[in-house]
Amino acid sequence: MSFDPTPSLSEEEVRETVESTIAENDVVLFMKGTPLMPQCGYSRRALGLIQQHREDVATVDVLEALDYYRAALDEQSGWETIPQTYVDGEFVGGSDILAELDERGELSATLNA
Repeated sequence: MSFDPTPSLSEEEVRETVESTIAENDVVLFMKGTPLMPQCGYSRRALGLIQQHREDVATVDVLEALDYYRAALDEQSGWETIPQTYVDGEFVGGSDILAELDERGELSATLNA
């Protein structure tokens, strides 16, 4: 069995996925892996923080076309790091920003704006 690093989605498909997912969902987390199997600690942390305050969060696994997702998300937010959280179409931040908001008691209000 060999690993094929070729993305399963085209650059245009990724861009469309990013734009439509952000537009169609109240809260979106672009993460490495899935909610059942996060593939990095930062994604796990971001998901956990969000789920403390909301059950309905859309997630997108960026690993199927990581470089394309980095580029498309950079166009949206000016950041290429993953995970990225969007609320009502606006970029909020990654796991560190979510943790800071949580520590200040502002995460629930941010996620439920």
